Amino acid sequence: MVQIYGTLGPACSDTETLARLFEAGMTGVRLNLSHVGLPGAAEQIEHLHAAARLYGIAPRLLIDMQGPELRVGALPAPLPLEKGALVRLGGDVPLPAAVLPLLVPGREVLLDDGKLLLRVTEPLPTGALARVERGGILQSRKSAALPGAEIRLPAMTDSDRENLRLAKSYGVTGVMQPFVRGREDLAAVREALGAAGGQDIRLFAKIENLDGVERLAELIPAADEIVIARGDLGNSGPLWKLPALQKRISAACREAGRPFMVVTQMLASMERSPVPTRAEVSDIFNAVLDGASSVMVTGETAVGKYPVEAMEYLVHTVREAEEFIGT
Repeated sequence: MVQIYGTLGPACSDTETLARLFEAGMTGVRLNLSHVGLPGAAEQIEHLHAAARLYGIAPRLLIDMQGPELRVGALPAPLPLEKGALVRLGGDVPLPAAVLPLLVPGREVLLDDGKLLLRVTEPLPTGALARVERGGILQSRKSAALPGAEIRLPAMTDSDRENLRLAKSYGVTGVMQPFVRGREDLAAVREALGAAGGQDIRLFAKIENLDGVERLAELIPAADEIVIARGDLGNSGPLWKLPALQKRISAACREAGRPFMVVTQMLASMERSPVPTRAEVSDIFNAVLDGASSVMVTGETAVGKYPVEAMEYLVHTVREAEEFIGT
């Protein structure tokens, strides 16, 4: 049976809403630790376990670590980025220090899973000027990507290591390692989990860049499950190449007998709409037909207006695909 995950967030942080999500068929939950640590999410986690107890469910709780992912720093308020405007990267838009030397003229900078696109026009002593080519509202701690740039960051942050130390005590059943670049990233996480008594916690390797795709053969045996994380993976090249990458990863996992998960924008329209698009339900259906062992929604349940409805559509579509396969 395909496992079905939602994501914890303001839209589903209370016991009642989480209970409705379990009633709809949700089997597990992701907690994004890019914004908060396990102690800061303790109340949400308690609501999760309380809701699960109402249905006699032992919930799967996945923590999505910070890892070597690039993110915008804290903003005092949401930042409007209007097309054509000039902004200071490293100033108006805070970025990690490791990125600043790579902000050369012409460099593309993608923010918030590629929703916003900036292009560097001029280097500055502490960053660069960039012109907004695709605008929108930028929130704190959103993802950042520099296509074509090689950025080497540690596999885990200090916060990641602390969360791994606490994972077992919070009922965590799985760890999602972002931007896996090679087997050594996964080995580092396994070692940290083992030191914390978390040997039984499953390790999910998120494939989010071309390094991960090209080294898939060494990652598959080192992970308990592969995650096709289409948000940042879609930033690694032209977006029209993403479907082929997804099919390639799916096929490799099937051949190796390794479970895999498909995530990102599965029902993105339902953050605002009570009904999904036809393309979205077809996407979910085809992911199951490709052999996905898990699917997940993120913003749809975390911050969307219709978290329960989104989960119902996800569950019904997955179960319909399973029935189709069985015929």
